[in-house]
Amino acid sequence: SRKGAMMDNRFATALVIACVLSLISTIYMAASIGTDFWYEYHTLSPAENISEAGRSIWEEFFSKEADEKTYTDALFRCNGTVGLWRRCITVPKNSHWYSPPENDMTTNCISFSLSDQFMEKYIEPGNHNSGTDLNRTYLWRLQFLLPFVSIGLMCFGALIGLCACACRSLYPAIATGVLHFLAGLCTLGLVGCYVAGIELLHKKLPLPDDVRGEFGWSFCLACVSAPLQFMAAALFIWAARTNRKEFTLLKAYRVA
Repeated sequence: SRKGAMMDNRFATALVIACVLSLISTIYMAASIGTDFWYEYHTLSPAENISEAGRSIWEEFFSKEADEKTYTDALFRCNGTVGLWRRCITVPKNSHWYSPPENDMTTNCISFSLSDQFMEKYIEPGNHNSGTDLNRTYLWRLQFLLPFVSIGLMCFGALIGLCACACRSLYPAIATGVLHFLAGLCTLGLVGCYVAGIELLHKKLPLPDDVRGEFGWSFCLACVSAPLQFMAAALFIWAARTNRKEFTLLKAYRVA
């Protein structure tokens, strides 16, 4: 009985740790999806924002007719950030010529519509006659769909886990572990698709010399979420399989 209690404590500890990891990874994924700092551009000469040319750039950025090249140029020049759902630029609150450009800056964002998420990408960004770039088109669509699939799998796994607790059985924990493993693969695929998409875009539209680009903290949250999902999956599956094995051996011992 003492051995059984020790085994129960070990399994319970593994399940608690797995649940905590699952919760943290879900929070990270939700925060990652809802924030706009997947990629950031830092302009070394933001004073251009106050000029007539700069003003026309960020006015076109908010236009409904803005194509990929138009809003990407604005991101380059106006300290832009890009999320999965929105793109943002930093512009002066007061656009008068006598207003100091370094003061009273504000961040304005515009959301990608659902049609934008599934819109075709072109071989030459902004040129509709250049043909469809299938690689970038499907990478963009996958980076939109995969995070929702990942969160959906984890929520479904959590539902199965609650049912397992209600039934006082560890066997469904294997299914929970498998779902978390699949969620980790989706998150890993999301990260890979985003990196590949950014690299392909910058080959088409190279960064200007005075602009620096880097992955932001929203992207880092997704990167951290994937290993957490894999660790949670491993703990769920280990606890369920080991418990089943120990239970079988204990039952055989008692019969003998």
